[in-house]
Amino acid sequence: QVQLVESGGGLVQAGGSLRLSCAASGRTVSTYAMGWFRQAPGKEREFVAAISWSGGSKAHADSVKGRFTISRDNGKNTVYLQMNSLKPEDTAVYYCAGSGRSFLAITKSEYDDWGQGAQVTVSS
Repeated sequence: QVQLVESGGGLVQAGGSLRLSCAASGRTVSTYAMGWFRQAPGKEREFVAAISWSGGSKAHADSVKGRFTISRDNGKNTVYLQMNSLKPEDTAVYYCAGSGRSFLAITKSEYDDWGQGAQVTVSS
């Protein structure tokens, strides 16, 4: 099992930037597909971005395309989510997840391991 810990969340004004990090421990995630999801109050957890084990393939939700970028550093066992041009509607708890079963996973059911989440709040 992989333990995932998110960091880098916080409060930012609209138009600002944040970078989330997801540090993995317990085993290497260099062969895992990784992803980010988010959940706003009263809403379902939704897909944000995913990256293949090598980093060669990526997917981003339409709502964040052009503003957010997922990346990974397998040497550091860490995945990142760079968030630019943040909007109030991006406010949510952001979760990192790992999948040992899929090449590029974009649905919750494909993921086996989840972090505890990091709060991102964007003020208008």
